[in-house]
Amino acid sequence: MPSLAVFCASSEDIDERYKVLAAEVGFALARRGWTLVSGGGSVSCMGAVARAARAGGAKTIGVIPRALVEMEVADHGADELVVTDDMRERKGEMDRRADAFLTLPGGIGTLEELLEIWVARSLRMHDKPIVVLDPWRDLHPLAELVSGLVEAGFVRDVAAAQLVWTSSVNEAMAAIETGWAEFGTVVPAEPTANEWLEAEP
Repeated sequence: MPSLAVFCASSEDIDERYKVLAAEVGFALARRGWTLVSGGGSVSCMGAVARAARAGGAKTIGVIPRALVEMEVADHGADELVVTDDMRERKGEMDRRADAFLTLPGGIGTLEELLEIWVARSLRMHDKPIVVLDPWRDLHPLAELVSGLVEAGFVRDVAAAQLVWTSSVNEAMAAIETGWAEFGTVVPAEPTANEWLEAEP
């Protein structure tokens, strides 16, 4: 099954709507039969996406640095919890295990993850889809900054186009599937209602 890494917030001091959005993403990827790769925390959006994915029947893989096990409250409910030595190893492990990347609104850690995987794509180190889900335009200033950098000649058009901006969960999932189709990644069909009923315990 294809796997989706979700970059999102671990801060609890945010509006509840962001956690609801993360849960919607978890349910959406579960409906499609995908595996979740998360930052391995059980709090805030990180926890919401993982719990929702498991509730929908998805496998979840959490990757967390040893130093953050207590701070982000490690997701011991994950099907697989990988504890790394540091942040660099965490990002590398998430990158290795994922077939696509989805970024939700978040802070500097979320931005770092997004930019690093986007740079790698622009340097042709991978061809995995990279999508931003930004329904309330929290990250829109980044899109404007990149547009200005393109105009100034610092960023190539093709690199800018490798990051897909979306405003709804369905649009984000469709963008990921389109990216997979472009590079021949095999994606399972979304299960029918009967298949869901048959899969229930």
